Amino acid sequence: MYAMPLPPRLKLVPPGAWVALAWCASTAFTFLARIRLPGEMTANVRVAAQFYRWDGLLILTVACALALLGSLWLHRRPLRALTLLLAAAAFLTTNLAVGAIQLAQFLAVDLALYFISAGRPRRTGVTALSMALAVLLVWETVRLLRGWGIGTLEELTVALTAVVAWLLGDASHRTREYGEKLRAQAATQAVTDERLRIAREMHDMVAHSIGIIALQAGAAARVVHTQPHAAREAMTAVETTGRETLSGLRRMLVALRQADQDQDRDQDRDRDQDQDQDQDQHQDQDRDRDRAAVSAEADRLRPAEGLADLDRLAAATTAAGVQVDVHWKGARRQLPPDIDLSVFRIVQESITNVVRHAGTTACRVTVDYLEECVAVEVTDDGRGRGSTTDTGFGLVGMRERVALLHGELTAGPRPEGGFRVTARLPVPATATSATVAV
Repeated sequence: MYAMPLPPRLKLVPPGAWVALAWCASTAFTFLARIRLPGEMTANVRVAAQFYRWDGLLILTVACALALLGSLWLHRRPLRALTLLLAAAAFLTTNLAVGAIQLAQFLAVDLALYFISAGRPRRTGVTALSMALAVLLVWETVRLLRGWGIGTLEELTVALTAVVAWLLGDASHRTREYGEKLRAQAATQAVTDERLRIAREMHDMVAHSIGIIALQAGAAARVVHTQPHAAREAMTAVETTGRETLSGLRRMLVALRQADQDQDRDQDRDRDQDQDQDQDQHQDQDRDRDRAAVSAEADRLRPAEGLADLDRLAAATTAAGVQVDVHWKGARRQLPPDIDLSVFRIVQESITNVVRHAGTTACRVTVDYLEECVAVEVTDDGRGRGSTTDTGFGLVGMRERVALLHGELTAGPRPEGGFRVTARLPVPATATSATVAV
């Protein structure tokens, strides 16, 4: 349920800045290769005649301007940016009196190819690679037509580096897409599991309510002639319990039906492509439903949990080493079973995440009975950003519960440190307003 930590600082640097840095480094290397460094008898590369002349410096200036402009456009217009980088590489190479575009001049292009293929659709990456290879081919073709010498091996080496850069970027793109798909599937499965859990709990609540109705009806039948007042009270309790149960079922079924319609549209779009996989998933879901049915049958007589069990939960957590302070506000009253259970589950999941991830020894739970809703807040003074091992599916489940009941949920780090989870669930106007002793 906690926010993920900030990415490494290197990832905060935009791709265009890396490409510009690569161009500056390669340009500096070009100069260093053409001067005599300490310990050398002569320079490694022979200096061209125009290298230090005004026309050579003009070519260098224009090439650097094109490269920096391309680096600036890389994020918004990747193919146009790559065109400028390729023009800068070819333009600067004309200033070196060599037979092929040098690897140093193509370094920024290779880096741009990686970022384009990693962050853009595959078609864009293939187009970018084709543009880079086409420039190399045109360069050699023009020199051959003019009868000038060419550097075939050097050009093949540069082409190979471009292909490798594209392959690395494409692999990164595919890995990220696969990871996003896995996360989406895991989140969807988490929502499905939570809805199944809600359905099982609704089954338990209904079974418990029907049991109470049967007991009250039986008691009313036995005393209807001898104690009419007691029979009337019993039947009133039957009516109240039945109305609350029906209202809770109606709210839950309407919300689940709306969610099912949205989910069915997505499933219909992908069913033909994933038919075999869906069959395996349906088999697994059938087995899960069978196990859930056995578990529900075994626990059908156990009353559903609710806010009445909150003090017990706090005591158990405190005994485990994390102090839980529970504060009640407003006039405590009987809530509809589905709302009462959902509030309890939200608090339970929040406390569980405090114990597992917050790294603190205390937390505070506040339950506020308002006129039209019930609000709950769970705060702690822990790390706030959470742990990288936290999948966040606890928060997904809480959001699913709140959404089904048309409530609001917020969760995030507190400015003063720690983490806060708040939820507000509307209480229907027909719900009983009888207060209970605090």
